[in-house]
Amino acid sequence: MEMTTRPFIANTGQLDAIIVGAGIAGLYMLHRLRQAGLSVLVLERGKGVGGTWYWNRYPGARCDVESLEYSYSFSERLQQEWNWSERYSGQPEILDYINHVANRFDLLSGIQFGTKVEKARYDETHACWIINTDQGDRITSKFLIMATGCLSSANIPQIEGRESFKGATYHTGSWPHHEIDFSGQRVGVIGTGSSAIQAIPHIAAECESLTVFQRTANYSVPARNGTINKTYEAEVKANYAEFRKRNRMMPAALGSTFTGSNQSALEASPEEQQMEFAKRWNIGGFGFLGAYNDLTINKESNDVAAEFVRERIRETVADANTAGLLCPDSVIGCKRLCLDTNYFETYNMPHVHLVDIREDPIQRIMPTGIRCKNTVYELDDIVFATGFDAMTGTLLRIRITGRSGLTLQDAWKAGPRTYLGLTVKGFPNMFLISGPGSPSVLTNMIVSIEQHVEWIERCVSYILEKQYSAIEAEQGSQDGWVEHVNLIASKTLYPSCNSWYRGANIPGKPRVFMPHIGFPTYVAQCEEVESAGYSGFEFY
Repeated sequence: MEMTTRPFIANTGQLDAIIVGAGIAGLYMLHRLRQAGLSVLVLERGKGVGGTWYWNRYPGARCDVESLEYSYSFSERLQQEWNWSERYSGQPEILDYINHVANRFDLLSGIQFGTKVEKARYDETHACWIINTDQGDRITSKFLIMATGCLSSANIPQIEGRESFKGATYHTGSWPHHEIDFSGQRVGVIGTGSSAIQAIPHIAAECESLTVFQRTANYSVPARNGTINKTYEAEVKANYAEFRKRNRMMPAALGSTFTGSNQSALEASPEEQQMEFAKRWNIGGFGFLGAYNDLTINKESNDVAAEFVRERIRETVADANTAGLLCPDSVIGCKRLCLDTNYFETYNMPHVHLVDIREDPIQRIMPTGIRCKNTVYELDDIVFATGFDAMTGTLLRIRITGRSGLTLQDAWKAGPRTYLGLTVKGFPNMFLISGPGSPSVLTNMIVSIEQHVEWIERCVSYILEKQYSAIEAEQGSQDGWVEHVNLIASKTLYPSCNSWYRGANIPGKPRVFMPHIGFPTYVAQCEEVESAGYSGFEFY
């Protein structure tokens, strides 16, 4: 559903809160603040709700968290009335669900669509935020809540000649809202990350020829998607509260259907290792990384899991050279593990060709295709599956100015710094949902979103109840939190990869490991801060 009108134009008076973004986070934040009796407006640049699921409409777009887990838990009636069709839901069904929620809880009336926030400035004299939009709005609000998403700013590579291409170009993170027919087309896909791994089998099934340009091979395990097991769904719905409770205690806030191991891979025999990995491979999903408890902290154990996946790739891909190129040589799990349906099998199709651009780099895009160092590829369409400027990209594209003229761009010049991933020193009354320094992308996002939204709502209510003008992180608490996040990361294998977790996919972006590794301990830390009267914060 797309909105063609702007139902709420706010140019006078002051609101309690402005929320930027009408995705899963923004909608729940609106609902919670309304329940608390606050005046709230959501500003959304798209013409409909959904966030990432509004923009990412590429062929095969699908969630990598199981449907019964990737859904709101705040309403028992909602949990019971909505029925999922697949184990892992596709983008159209997820967007239908989000629209259902927006209508079910009358949220559309609080959203101004087609509105991009250009500037937000904190007015110290009046203790409020002044927000300017591309529609000419000037809105004042006591609180500013950024629900802009971790993967919402498409990364379009600056390849020479890109604008000269005469065919159609697409980015998986900003796909057209109409059907694309690739039949009879010579298609090039740049990138082999998660979106490419989902899209490539679907594009290959349609097009005349498909050329995939790969810089770095990625690990992927089978999703084993299919029609949802109705017996299992009924069992979950019969005791959804307990199911959610188990979820919230899992290391990544997901996988309540999997039992994580308490054993090191090195304590198992080679035969036992193979059996355990094979069992989880056949079940499909992220449970593969739960086979042993040290896969993300012990390189020797990780090597066993990585080699198991490489063996499956070699078994699947008929051409030995192509199989070799598709085998990653990095740590498994230090980038978000991909889930696929027939991705590696696609390379057995005679019209699908893999180009290793480390060996034969792209030099330029021409009007008729792509020129690599050694070869020219004639193409009708180019798909950029090149990911996102993750976690900070959208925030830094808005000119956000805090106290004493400090911009967020300057505050984060050497990399993002937050307290709890929720607030930033120098920016009073501004909250981030799933910001850098929180578990966010290392978890089931909806669980992390709900935890953040509920914490923010309680904090805002506390400030209003106590009649404070503002809340702001203390410098020492923010510095300590950044050090804490880095220390935890340093004890794992995560920083060993050049991943988007570290901003490594964006030229010139500071290399800082952005997410917090440690759910659900993180939740306890947030609750501790709150129960101590918001320790680490100062009030004005």
